[in-house]
Amino acid sequence: MIDVAAAVIENREGRILIARRKPEISLGGYWEFPGGRIEPGETAAECAAREMKEEMDVHIETGDVLAETVHDYGTKTVHLVAVRAILLGGRMRLHDHDDIRWVTVAEMDDYLFAPADEAIVEAIQADSKKSASKN
Repeated sequence: MIDVAAAVIENREGRILIARRKPEISLGGYWEFPGGRIEPGETAAECAAREMKEEMDVHIETGDVLAETVHDYGTKTVHLVAVRAILLGGRMRLHDHDDIRWVTVAEMDDYLFAPADEAIVEAIQADSKKSASKN
């Protein structure tokens, strides 16, 4: 089991950052919420912040856990924890990704997400529907 954290970064306009994995790496071409492997003694929030600095050279502020999922890829099983976050600053540079997009919740259906990340998309969409019904 590999423990992984992902940052669900929302901007002021309500758009969420997604990133496409480079073709030459595992799950290349799939879209995901950026993040990485949780190190021993590290929380999911700490991991998401560290990974965003390492992978994209940006600083984030993390919040609560949005969703957790376990996905068996056949060769490995991933336990993915998605944390809410906001972008604080930095200059976006891509290392493990070849594209990024700021998308609305509705636009997420237009992208092919990595299988583990699909559960996060569903959680975001469910959360969005709850918020809309309160208003």
